[in-house]
Parts: sequence; structure tokens; C-alpha cells
Amino acid sequence: MCDICGRTLLRGERADTYLAGGSRRSVCELCKPRALHEGWVREGSEPAFGAGAGAPQRRRSLLSRLRGRRAPALEEASEPGSRMPAPGSGRGIVLTPARNGANGGAPTPVAAPGPARRRAAEPAGGEHGREPRHVRAVPTSAEQRAAAAVELFNGSEHCRTVAGVARSLGRPLVHVSPSGAHPGLVSIIVAWELCWYRYEVDLSEPEPVVRVAAQGYELHELADSERVANALADEHGSLSIAGLQ
Repeated sequence: MCDICGRTLLRGERADTYLAGGSRRSVCELCKPRALHEGWVREGSEPAFGAGAGAPQRRRSLLSRLRGRRAPALEEASEPGSRMPAPGSGRGIVLTPARNGANGGAPTPVAAPGPARRRAAEPAGGEHGREPRHVRAVPTSAEQRAAAAVELFNGSEHCRTVAGVARSLGRPLVHVSPSGAHPGLVSIIVAWELCWYRYEVDLSEPEPVVRVAAQGYELHELADSERVANALADEHGSLSIAGLQ
């Protein structure tokens, strides 16, 4: 029995163990988001709070850390040929030793490259060399979006849930329909006489995943169009498009 919704799990469903208040709780697959929202921690996934390599640095005082960072900068600035900023100019000068004793042996200031030269020397990948962001292309037609969503579903762990419930209740009614309001959203409904599940896939995400959006126990809770089967489920819980309406 799930400790959140109180539902007795059907044959084939799995319950994961979560830790809450020092006790172990069983949570069905549909209640996992609610368990995480309540602050429950899945058993075996507790983060390790050991002291890392940066612990000695964190234990030092703020003044000590600032001094440690400032010392290398002062040493570099004191060396010949180091670049020092000119006040108010926004540009730097480079001190180089004079040749043949010219200028009394004092370092000769040489103007540093201006902003135009610095921009020309930057890599083509951007200011910090970052690669351009890739945006996932959403299929244009409804048939292509439905096929992409079914392919993602067949590669997820939800197939085992469908196969497990089907062993008790028989083959389900499956309806796959892209959303009209959200171009990349696809809804997958798997329903029996005693229960139904609604899964959603957002194809516009960089890495789309299949999520459980809702569940119920009466078919009349679904819209009339959602009770029209346009896909099939096999004994392994994998779906296949039979033809969109």
C-alpha cells in the first residue's frame, strides 16, 4: 500500500522506499513527485556531506584568503614586462627594459593593445569561447510528434507499469494526442475499466522525458475524445500508433 495516496498497488506495480522522519515509507510510482515535494528522501540516495578538498580553504578567515589571492598578483606586477593599468585610460602599458642604456636604463612604456585588437584576438566561439546553444527542433506534423512521444515512452520505465497492470486487467485503451495549445506537448493516455494514467512528453525540452501527469479510477473522468483508442499496447507495455483520429 502506498503511504501517500493509500492505494493498494496492483500486481506488477512497484513501490519505492523513501525515508521521512527517520521511518521508511512505501511510495507508488505516481506519488514520487509528491514525496519529493514533501521532502522525503529516496532510500540509498542520501547525499554525502564529507569534508572535501576545499575544507581547509573554507576554514581560513576572509582576510587570510584575500591576502593569499593578492600576493601572486603583486609579485606578477613587480616583475619586468608586467602590464599595469594607466589611471583613467582604460588601457594598460607594458614596461620593457631600455636598449643600449637609452632613457637612463629606465623601463620604456609601450602601449598595450586597444579594445579593437583584443576583440580581434578573441576566439570565434564568443567572449569566453562557449559553444552556441543548440535548440531541439519539434516535429511539425501531429503524426510525427505522436510518433516521437511513443518512441520516448517505449524507452522509459513506464512500459513495465503498463505491462504489470495489463497482466491483471487485460490490454488497455491507448490514446495519443498532441496538444493544440503547446506545440511540443504530447499526451499519452493508458486506460482500463478500473484505472487510467495520463503521461506527458514535452518535445521542446533539450532532453525530453516521459512524466506521469495524472491518474484516475473512472473512465468518465476522461474527455470523450480521449476514450477513443488510436494506439496499441503489447504484452511488454510498448506502444505503437494504430492511426491518429
